[in-house]
Amino acid sequence: MKIGWIGTGIMGASMAGHLQFAGHELFLYTRTRDKAKPLIDRGGRWCPTPAAVAAEAEVVFTMVGLPSDVEETYLGPQGVLAGEPKCRIVADMTTSEPSLARRIAKEALKKGIYSLDAPVSGGDVGARNATLAIMVGGDRKIYEDLLPLFQHLGKTIAFMGAAGAGQNTKMCNQILIAGSMIGVCEALVYASKAGLDEQGVIDIVGKGAATSWCLNTLGPRIVQGDYRPGFYVEHFIKDMGIALREASAMGLALPGLALVYQLYVAVKAQGHGRSGTQALMLALKVLSSRPEKGDPGE
Repeated sequence: MKIGWIGTGIMGASMAGHLQFAGHELFLYTRTRDKAKPLIDRGGRWCPTPAAVAAEAEVVFTMVGLPSDVEETYLGPQGVLAGEPKCRIVADMTTSEPSLARRIAKEALKKGIYSLDAPVSGGDVGARNATLAIMVGGDRKIYEDLLPLFQHLGKTIAFMGAAGAGQNTKMCNQILIAGSMIGVCEALVYASKAGLDEQGVIDIVGKGAATSWCLNTLGPRIVQGDYRPGFYVEHFIKDMGIALREASAMGLALPGLALVYQLYVAVKAQGHGRSGTQALMLALKVLSSRPEKGDPGE
């Protein structure tokens, strides 16, 4: 199949690569062409704009950064839906706004194109290992048509409802991640202060009722002082902001999420916006006046 892929960052490059290795022909666009070079070197075809991708591919996937990037990619003057696109399905795998997903679906349908919102969870590890969780909103029949492609990218894939439902499900995911991350970091701060072997704590409690992906995957990185990004702090701030705005519109109070959001804003203010989400530990270490390994203030 001729597949368009837009966005080859930390996760997008691995995801596109899985489809390429499965034998599909890739048409690629990303703002920084060098990020797509490995895919191009393996036979992927570079396109100068998102519109050019849509003019070549049957299905277009996008994995970009912010909702503003999604909007420009689809609805901008050189966007996927500009001109006369030849693709029949588009699937946005970025974590974005449910309202924008519904808007894109509406505009796409005017051109006879079906749109799915299909955000993912699992970070860089899930992208590399093709073990992502994929939550999909849109038309069920189109979801079923794309399921064989999604199966090259993830292990847990579910249809969640009409356009926007995938993004709303991802907001639930991010609310849970926010709570998990502060729990992991506070537990490790406590373990350190108590003189415990932090990795030893992870090894035992990570097998019991407190087990979580955040603890078992990001906890060891924290212990090692490794704050390289699997998912950027600044992108997580974006996601939590979306969840808080959606919650406000529904009349919901989410005080736990609001607290973690403010702590992550503090992490970004400390210069760690492009660090991984495990860098939340750095904000908590500052509050406890104990600089962490890898912190420039150490």
